[in-house]
Amino acid sequence: MRATTHLRELLEKALAARDLAWPEKTTIEPPRDKAHGDLATNVALVASKQAKMPPRQLAETLREELLATGGDIAAVDVAGPGFLNVTFAPAFWQRTVLEVAAAGDAYGELAIGAGTRIQVEFVSANPTGPLHIGHGRGAAVGDTLARVLRAAGFDVETEYYINDAGRQMRILGMSILYRYRELLGEPVTEPEDYYRGEYVKELAKELIDRDGKALLELPEAKATDVCRLHGEKRILDGIKKDLEDFRVHHDVWFPESTLFAAGAVDRTFAELKAKKLAYDKDGALWFATTNFGDDKDRVLVKSGGELTYFASDIAYHDDKFRRGFDIVVDILGADHHGYVPRMKACVAALGRDPEASLKVILVQLVNLLKGGEQIAMSTRAGKFETLADVVAEVGADAARFMFLSRKSDSHLDFDLDAVKQQSMDNPVYYVQYAHARVKSLFAKAAERGFSPAPATPELLARCDTSEDLELLKLLEQYPDTIAAAARTFSPHLVSFYLRDLAGRLHRYYTVNPVLTAGDDALVAARLHLLDAVAAVVKNGLRLLGVSAPDKM
Repeated sequence: MRATTHLRELLEKALAARDLAWPEKTTIEPPRDKAHGDLATNVALVASKQAKMPPRQLAETLREELLATGGDIAAVDVAGPGFLNVTFAPAFWQRTVLEVAAAGDAYGELAIGAGTRIQVEFVSANPTGPLHIGHGRGAAVGDTLARVLRAAGFDVETEYYINDAGRQMRILGMSILYRYRELLGEPVTEPEDYYRGEYVKELAKELIDRDGKALLELPEAKATDVCRLHGEKRILDGIKKDLEDFRVHHDVWFPESTLFAAGAVDRTFAELKAKKLAYDKDGALWFATTNFGDDKDRVLVKSGGELTYFASDIAYHDDKFRRGFDIVVDILGADHHGYVPRMKACVAALGRDPEASLKVILVQLVNLLKGGEQIAMSTRAGKFETLADVVAEVGADAARFMFLSRKSDSHLDFDLDAVKQQSMDNPVYYVQYAHARVKSLFAKAAERGFSPAPATPELLARCDTSEDLELLKLLEQYPDTIAAAARTFSPHLVSFYLRDLAGRLHRYYTVNPVLTAGDDALVAARLHLLDAVAAVVKNGLRLLGVSAPDKM
């Protein structure tokens, strides 16, 4: 049982005995100073008015009742005006080893999201070129968030929105046609705006191999469409392969074009007009986003009849909610931060609470370093490091862990040379080695013919040093970490936790001998403790999409 949950249940029981309700503003959290115990609560302060007694007097009463509940509570101190500082007995923490062993791969899984449907839409890069390292960070964040939410009990569906309509796709078609003509020796003028990557030439070569010079006989618009469709399919196939190699899965691939085919855009426009939230002005159709706090109204359909990106995004989010999702999560590049208020307005116009129904996670740029120098990247100019290249060079484990090593809206320096080092300075190696180190201990124990006795409360009582208790308390916090990561949509909290746990394990190993600890009971107790650490490291790495090797 979680320490916070257990303490709350004991306090609720004590309050109920006095016909007192649990106060809404009650907090139970670790104190800033570890010397003040394991958990601190303000329950006496916020319940004093209801109890009709001074906070400190109520705190003293609750203190006596907590101490009388049994062996889990070792000490309770009343501090200041009535705070309670609670210290749990070592036996309470030692039971965590048994809980981890009993739950196995399911340790840390929760039911807090039961009944809530969440859609996580991420990557959604235009199929105009290969995925670059920036897309990789968004992919790692989105995929890990989905795993965390599922572990917390939410019903999650992941989606990739395929921008297969609009100006960028037309530019792709024009770019391929330009290279096609150039390769066939036709007189061509370089377009002002086109994709210059080597992959565009490869796509043009494929068309020559397939169709020969046939496209030269077609009207330009028709030839551009042929090039666009060929490029879109081949690029999208490549994107899917790159994501698969990166251990990223999307349940749904949603083409933008289907919104128009199904009449979803026109339907959404009609609804907005009916609500007097869309109006005609200067030959264009406008959305009254100022009604929802935006600094100005936004254009949906330009005077020339061309739809803005915002128009299809509104219809797309309307479609998401019509599919029955309670919460939709958009993972966007940080350069889209100005887009967030518009999307909040969109969701409000659709009749949803924008704060509760729409979660937007911004992903900052990645500075890719090699040899200490930054690699310049530009998809349009064809100068970029593809995600496939990065994964091929450092591996999916290192890439995913590094992308999740910082909060998504913080800049990230990704040093290709550093993440390939087999040293404790490499974050992913540091965490993976914690798992491998424990497995190595068990292998050495087996070589010596030692098999630890079954874990029991009596055996685990030998885990009583300060280092033991630090590890035990951190193991007990793992489900709380998953809960916090899910509730705040912050998957990086898992990687932060794993680095902390790995660090405690490595320090423990240098201070407390294991196989040479002394008597067999102490050796067995420490092996069981470290086995629980390895299990939690493996569970956490699985959520990050990172492997937990037995040997390194």
